[in-house]
Amino acid sequence: MNDVKRIARLQQMRTPFYLYDMELLARTLDEVSALSARYGIEVHYAVKANPEERILRSIAARGFGADCVSGNEVKCALGNGFPAGRIVFAGVGKTDEEIETAVRSGIFSINCESLPEMKVIDEIASGLGLRARVSARVNPDIDAHTHKYITTGLDENKFGISRYDFDALIKLIRESKSLDFNGLHIHVGSQITDVEQVFSLECERVNEIVSYFENQGIEIENIDLGGGLGIDYLEPDKHPVADFGTWFKTISSHLHVRPGVKVHVEPGRSLVAQCGTLCTRVLYVKPGREKTFLIVDAGMNDLIRPALYGAYHRIDNLSAALRDGSDGNMKKYDVVGPVCESSDTWGEGRELPESFRGDLMAIRSAGAYGQAMASRYNLRDFAKAYYTDNI
Repeated sequence: MNDVKRIARLQQMRTPFYLYDMELLARTLDEVSALSARYGIEVHYAVKANPEERILRSIAARGFGADCVSGNEVKCALGNGFPAGRIVFAGVGKTDEEIETAVRSGIFSINCESLPEMKVIDEIASGLGLRARVSARVNPDIDAHTHKYITTGLDENKFGISRYDFDALIKLIRESKSLDFNGLHIHVGSQITDVEQVFSLECERVNEIVSYFENQGIEIENIDLGGGLGIDYLEPDKHPVADFGTWFKTISSHLHVRPGVKVHVEPGRSLVAQCGTLCTRVLYVKPGREKTFLIVDAGMNDLIRPALYGAYHRIDNLSAALRDGSDGNMKKYDVVGPVCESSDTWGEGRELPESFRGDLMAIRSAGAYGQAMASRYNLRDFAKAYYTDNI
């Protein structure tokens, strides 16, 4: 089906809906799989980015592991083809029930984010008569040059263990009754586009941290560098696949590991964001004195990123492709949603082909943190998901 035919088919569908490009997803996963094999770096998909069953099963089929941040995500990963031995479980506020689920499941590692958490896991595992594999998430105190809401590697925040607590951590590892220490976990933030600069610094800092622990007699068998690789939200068609090559090469060049030490990464957004599009329809074209508004039927409940922290998503008018010569008549619009909040805005002053009631619009790069963060605010229905190989 060529693009025009596909758009004509989409035009008939009830909006809003998510459309996933399964061909692009496969291309992305194939590239990452090849790089993983070439550099010997294991990949765990961050389930929080998009837990759609078809997405998960496609990723699990490539042999990737899963990075989970809740007990339900652990269960979801297990139920969609990820083996327990390739699942890691992070999160700053794990409940006793979630910890018990992870320990009983025998997952690869529980990534501990504080000393009190590690003590609780030791107690729970002891009470179950089981051993728990744990890693320590440590903060490298690196500014990832990204939005403050998605920076996580600074010395003082809710994530991870500060360097000031390293000696207490080492003491706790030695004195624990039911913990098998698995290694170190580091994550500095999300949507990182300064790939070489940020990740080379991360690796250099990790080298120092690993040396400190090993000089204290604590062997590090696994180094988990987290995720954070950014994508091109501005021009998704020019860069449909993130710069995984530079990411893997930077890690391989700057991280110094002993033979036998395994390196892990946890991409989420960069695997799935570009394959997802939120399709929405123009309800009204509302002219004002200085602005013209396109009011569409998708709202912040469907994709909260722009309302939450001003995130940019490219907007395309798909219907314009069905009209001859429409690209020459460009106009500026404020594209807004129907939700009763002023922040329910998709973009201000966006230059688009002249648009009309009923036009089908595409909000691009929505495959990550779109459906996963959706709500029924204003009692709006959840947007359905469709897949290009079924259209």
